[in-house]
Amino acid sequence: MNIEFIEALKDLEKERGIKMDVLIEAIEAALISAYKKHYGSSQNVRVEINRNTGEIHVIYRKDVVEDLTDPALQMSLTEARQYDPEFEIGDVFESEVTPRSFGRIAAQTAKHVVVQRIREAERNMVYDQYATRKDDIITATVLRTEGKNVFLDLGKTEALLAPSEQIPRENYRQGNRLKVYIMEVRKTTKGPQIMVSRTHPGLLKRLFEREVPEIHDGTVEIKSVVREPGWRSKIAVYSKNSNVDPVGACVGAKGMRVQAIVNELDGEKIEIIRWDENPAIYVSNALSPAKAISVEIDEEDKYTRVVVPDFQLSLAIGKEGQNARLAARLTGWKIDIKSESQMAEIEADGDDQDEYFDELTDDNSIIEAKDESDNDALIEEVQE
Repeated sequence: MNIEFIEALKDLEKERGIKMDVLIEAIEAALISAYKKHYGSSQNVRVEINRNTGEIHVIYRKDVVEDLTDPALQMSLTEARQYDPEFEIGDVFESEVTPRSFGRIAAQTAKHVVVQRIREAERNMVYDQYATRKDDIITATVLRTEGKNVFLDLGKTEALLAPSEQIPRENYRQGNRLKVYIMEVRKTTKGPQIMVSRTHPGLLKRLFEREVPEIHDGTVEIKSVVREPGWRSKIAVYSKNSNVDPVGACVGAKGMRVQAIVNELDGEKIEIIRWDENPAIYVSNALSPAKAISVEIDEEDKYTRVVVPDFQLSLAIGKEGQNARLAARLTGWKIDIKSESQMAEIEADGDDQDEYFDELTDDNSIIEAKDESDNDALIEEVQE
């Protein structure tokens, strides 16, 4: 190696951000192994590269001891003082042993180390870039499919869209562009592994934040969100400003804002619900599009009894219980839905409210609320 090599390392430091001293230290460490491998040496050696000229020096080291036990690693005090009378027990004797043919080996080793460090630096930069974007969304291009896994091109690296994170019925054709939610960024021996999702509630939250200025500036707040990906979602919103309609802000003029999000999610139906601190009103809103006649609540057990018109019972429950299920998850309340005629029968039988709530846990008509681990990463709604 020579001064041109040092200049190349300086250029690499400027272009790639890899510090020259770090590279040289790594090369020196690699050269120690190379020396011992090629010259069969068991000596304790160190390698020193001159930062100005690029010259390499291999120097063997021996500990100065009183009683010699390992000649390869030790030197007696008597022998050391033949070189320098100032030596004392515990000092280290050093002498250069650079082989004449070591230059070629050093060049190959240095090249290998530099290439390896460049790759590591690039991987670290990619990791740092995407690790800071965890819980955010990014636009990706479908690259290929392997089995049920879909691999996406993010530009500088790839991302994995696992089967569990794919929207049912959605086709992922090569070259298609779509937005995904970054769930996790892992460091692996092969570089960063980026896990993304099309089903995560956070995807909907970020889409709304981008599409609705009132959410982005904090005027409208997303309180809760639930989603059955590819089918239906409910999002609860609240406005801190009484002059701003949170539902209207999310829907947009002629439904343009929410429709843009629906299009991105391949037609997923999104219902925007007005959040209310009164649980009875909140539960009633959550059962939209059904209209509740009355809502009775049991604060202690977080149960609600909702009465709807006879002709809206199936609407309130939804296909296969979807509407009631989403409403319960959105609000965090267990919901028992009754029609007017069913309530009339209950009242005719003389059941009182306390007995009714005591029996709720055995009633199969109750839709239980389930914990939403991503309740603060919310969803959006479509008006059909």
